[in-house]
Amino acid sequence: MRHPTDAPHIRPEGISPHALGNDTLVHELEQLHRTRHETFLYGSEEALKRHTLRTGQLEAEYLHRFPNRLVTAGRTRAGARAREAAARVESLPE
Repeated sequence: MRHPTDAPHIRPEGISPHALGNDTLVHELEQLHRTRHETFLYGSEEALKRHTLRTGQLEAEYLHRFPNRLVTAGRTRAGARAREAAARVESLPE
C-alpha cells in the first residue's frame, strides 16, 4: 500500500506559497498558528521542524505580498512601553 505522500500531486512540503491565492495563504497561516502550541508540545522533532519551516515560508510570502499591512500601535515596542507605564501609574496608591 502506498503512503498518501507518495501520490504525485501531494508533496510533503505542501504547495509552494507563491502558488497560493491570498485567501488560501491566510487560511493556511491561521491553521499553522492555531496548531503551533500543540505541535511544539507534542509533535516529533521532525514535525516541529516541518511546522517551523512551513510557517516561515508562508509568513515570508504574506509579508512579501502585504508589506504595508496594518500594524497596531499596541504591538510595537513603543506601544508595549506605554502599556507598562500606564499599568505602573494605575498601581500607584492614591
